[in-house]
Amino acid sequence: MAAIMQRFSQWEADFRHRALRHHAEGIFMLERFFGTTITVSTGRVVPVRLIGEQHVREDLGFIPSFADWVRCIRPEPWMGRAQPIHKLVDPFAELAAKAA
Repeated sequence: MAAIMQRFSQWEADFRHRALRHHAEGIFMLERFFGTTITVSTGRVVPVRLIGEQHVREDLGFIPSFADWVRCIRPEPWMGRAQPIHKLVDPFAELAAKAA
């Protein structure tokens, strides 16, 4: 389970990889992947949320929301530069232009 939480550290070796899953919504995602409980090798049934919450608290000291992380992102110009690409990826765009 920790591997799921740490997965992105292979791309970003500092704390920034935590923004992707180390928050309340990331803990709920763990429940979707693993179910609400898991049975450990001793036979004990443990809530997945408890494991996720403990992991995030150990790494960050508290459980932030995703919004807490997003508020800390410094906007860059490229982040809001959306451009339509349908003419580049539509295989029928050229045919439609010729027919017009």
